[in-house]
Amino acid sequence: MGIERFLYIIIFMAWMGTLDARPISYPGGSTVMAHSDTLRNTFFYHYSPSYKYSVGIQSVKDKVLDEEYASLRLTYLVNRKNTVTSQRNLYLQAGIAYTDNYFYGIHGDWETRRLFLGLGYRQNYNTQRDFSEQYIQLGITPYIGDYGDFHTWLMVKSKRNTITRVWETYPFIKFFMRNALFEVGYSDQSNWDAHLMYQF
Repeated sequence: MGIERFLYIIIFMAWMGTLDARPISYPGGSTVMAHSDTLRNTFFYHYSPSYKYSVGIQSVKDKVLDEEYASLRLTYLVNRKNTVTSQRNLYLQAGIAYTDNYFYGIHGDWETRRLFLGLGYRQNYNTQRDFSEQYIQLGITPYIGDYGDFHTWLMVKSKRNTITRVWETYPFIKFFMRNALFEVGYSDQSNWDAHLMYQF
């Protein structure tokens, strides 16, 4: 469990990026994100030099390590499938702060104009403790809007990590309009789980 594994993952992701994929963001576009939950607070900026991948830098306040650091991140959109009634996405991601602090993961989603399913897995390595995270998210929209409208999703999220080893399930709500997204949930165990994103 060291930097060699991380380098193998980067090489694999680079190979995956040569497959036909749609944008992470628009080619030449940027995204800023902020996220807070029981494990960490992050602020993340990424740039998409092409439609195949994005690269970025992330500021992290790590609640497990009890430290703050910056990390480099890489994300690939491995697969996107559009049909008349649905869309499916699959992403690979990896990040590194220093030799003994890195992660890799996979996450995906499937949605229609009415239903949503999201899931993800992330493996974290650091000097103090290696641990994994996983989640599943189900949602329904109370109304169907057109492109550019204000959209609302009512959701349930269930997540677990190998530190607490307990599944926690709680309500979650997502709002988005054009290039902006905000989602938030609350659990008695981990308190707030919030995510803000804007693409430009």
